[in-house]
Amino acid sequence: MTTAIGKEKLLRMYRQMVSIRLFEEQVNELYTRALMPGLAHLYIGEEAVAVGICEALRSDDYITSTHRGHGHCLAKGAAPDRMFAELLGKRAGYCKGKGGSMHIADPDTGNLGANAIVAGSVGIATGAAFSSKHLGNGRVAVCFFGEGALGQGVVYEEMNLAQLWKLPVIYVCENNLYTEYTHFSETTAGDILQRATAFGVRAERVDGQDVRAVYSTANELIERARRGDGPAFLLCDTYRYTGHHVGDINRDYYRAKSEEQHWKSDRDPIKIFTEHLISEKIAEQTSLEKIQTEVATQMKSAVEFAVNAPYPGAEEVDQDVYA
Repeated sequence: MTTAIGKEKLLRMYRQMVSIRLFEEQVNELYTRALMPGLAHLYIGEEAVAVGICEALRSDDYITSTHRGHGHCLAKGAAPDRMFAELLGKRAGYCKGKGGSMHIADPDTGNLGANAIVAGSVGIATGAAFSSKHLGNGRVAVCFFGEGALGQGVVYEEMNLAQLWKLPVIYVCENNLYTEYTHFSETTAGDILQRATAFGVRAERVDGQDVRAVYSTANELIERARRGDGPAFLLCDTYRYTGHHVGDINRDYYRAKSEEQHWKSDRDPIKIFTEHLISEKIAEQTSLEKIQTEVATQMKSAVEFAVNAPYPGAEEVDQDVYA
C-alpha cells in the first residue's frame, strides 16, 4: 500500500521528474556540442528515486549525492540555470564554476554536495545526522549512493556508528544494475538488504521506477528517523538508460540493447506515473503535455543563461578552493 498523496504534490512530483529528464537531455546536448568541459553521468531513467525521496524531506533536511547527482540536486530544489552554469564552468554556477558536474553543492537547499569518490559522501551524511541529533534541530540526512559503493568499507563503518548512536540518516542505495561496465551480480555477493540488517538497521526495498512507492516508503523511514528511532537503509531498484557517462555510447559489450529497450518501454518511471495520473483522473494528457512544454521552455532559457554567463576572473583562481 502506498501513502495517500494529494493532487498538488503528485503534480509537483511529475513536474520534477520531467525537469530532471529534460535537464539531462540538455546536458547530453551540451556535451555533444563540445560546450561542456569534462564528462557528465546522466540520471535519465532514475528520476523517481530522487523525486520520491526528496519530496518526503523538509527544505532544511540534508542530502549528499554522487557523481550521478544532477537529479538529486534538482529534486532538492536547485535552479536549473545555476546548475547549467556550474557544468559550463561559469561564475554564476553554484560553486562558481569550480565544482562542475560531479561536485555541485547547494547548502541553501540542504544539498551538502555531490562527490566523485564512490561512497565518498557517506561519512559526510552521517556526520550531518550526528550534528542534527546533537543540536536537536530535527533534521534528517539522506545519503544517495550506487550499488558500487557497497564494495567500500566506509559504508559499513558509518552504518555501524549510525545504529549505535541512533542517528537520523537514511542510506539510499540506487541499484541501477551496473557498476560502471559490470553487472552488480559479478561484484556484490549475498543479499544486499542483509548487509544493513546485520547492524540492526531498518532495511526496505522498493521499486525505484514507481515514484509513489518510493515516496511512501521514504516518508515512513524519514519520519521514523526524525522521531529518534535511528537510521534506515533503502534499496531502490532502478536503471540508467544511457551509459556510465556521456561518452559511453556503444554499450553492447556489457549489456544488451533489448534490455535497455525493455526498461525504456515497460519500466519508464515517467510513463508509469503518467498512466497512473490519467487513469485515476488526477490529470488529463493535455495538462501533462502543458507541463512538459513549460519545463522545456524553462530548460532552454536556463541553457541560454549558462552559455552567455561569464567565466570566473583569473584573479579568482585560488579562491574557494581547499586542499
